[in-house]
Amino acid sequence: MSMKIKAAILVTSFAVLLFVVVGSMGGVHASSSDGSYRQLQVYSEVLSRVRTEYVEEPNIPKVTDGALHGLLESLDSNSSYLTPDAYKAYKARKAEGKGDIGAVISKRFGYAAVVAVLPGSPAEKAGIEATDIFESIEGQSTRDLSLPEIHNLVAGAPGSTLNVQVVRARKAEPQKVTITREIVGVPPVNEKMMDDVIGYIKAEALTKGKAQEVASKIKSLEKSGAKKILLDLRYCAEGDENEGIAVANLFLNHGTITYLQGQKYPRQAFNAEASKAITSLPLAVLVNRGTSGAAEIVAAAILENARGDVVGDKTFGEGSVQKTLDLPDGGAVILSVAKYYSPSGKAIQDAAVTPNVQVADAVDDAVNPDDDGGAAPSDDETKPQKNTVDDQLNKAVEVLKSRAS
Repeated sequence: MSMKIKAAILVTSFAVLLFVVVGSMGGVHASSSDGSYRQLQVYSEVLSRVRTEYVEEPNIPKVTDGALHGLLESLDSNSSYLTPDAYKAYKARKAEGKGDIGAVISKRFGYAAVVAVLPGSPAEKAGIEATDIFESIEGQSTRDLSLPEIHNLVAGAPGSTLNVQVVRARKAEPQKVTITREIVGVPPVNEKMMDDVIGYIKAEALTKGKAQEVASKIKSLEKSGAKKILLDLRYCAEGDENEGIAVANLFLNHGTITYLQGQKYPRQAFNAEASKAITSLPLAVLVNRGTSGAAEIVAAAILENARGDVVGDKTFGEGSVQKTLDLPDGGAVILSVAKYYSPSGKAIQDAAVTPNVQVADAVDDAVNPDDDGGAAPSDDETKPQKNTVDDQLNKAVEVLKSRAS
């Protein structure tokens, strides 16, 4: 078979695959698909030009894989195209219990971004911080990897090592970091009594069973004389949305907690049940850029139902449901098919949660790996400037003190 015939088949297959993907999102209908068909013609024309005009014989399968990767990632970080090999690895990872590094990873600036790090985890031991960017993992640029592929690389056998290149503010060059994987456990929910009879609760994650732990801590604090509750959800990025709904219900005896909706996903509302609410004490919730997913559902529900104050920095913005669609060649498309919304109708993944009492995180470490960064910082500038005063916590305490018991 000649190269021209092979290329034509690949171009046609690519166009058909794009048609299937767009159609699965409800975007292709006989009466309104002129724009979609024109775009398919453009894709085919571009591929044809690449084949005939590029400086050298292109690797067309690699080109089409890259195009599909970009197509899906342009939707959101949780939508992905997986080649047959990548899909096989993805399914194997889901079926096996493996070691991990204890960091929640999403995508930012097109690269793997650390949203939060669990205390005592391998990532923390290796010096990884929230807002770090993994420019590469095991020598592979994370810009070229889908989120499932990144998660596959991060997971591995306990005791094995993971090599990453970390981009961080205040650093002139990416740092090479080696992390030893472990079986990572989620820390328990902690509580303590603070001054002015404020009961403080800290949740590092909202994984299964954490709502019950939070409920137990609330009851314990009330027995100890707490008259107000401070719920700290900073860097709480791991968890299940249903657990977030359950935590919010502990404080709400009525109203909408969240709802789930998509183009072909009927609206599903989650309303507070009076029987599940266990406290009416004045409440403040602490959040920051590392607050994500289930924890954002809690914060949005508390804020928009006027149940309490949300103090801190704008949250990360995460909350959707994915569907995996198998492809004929053994690959797959993972599509976000529904999003979680705040009670007022804001998509949490798009708008995040903005506190009504804003206090910026101590240090803004966000950095784009593609920026040249200008002049290299001095030795003093490269040293992390840790703020030992917790302004967000102090402000939350101040806000609670002003609330009547």
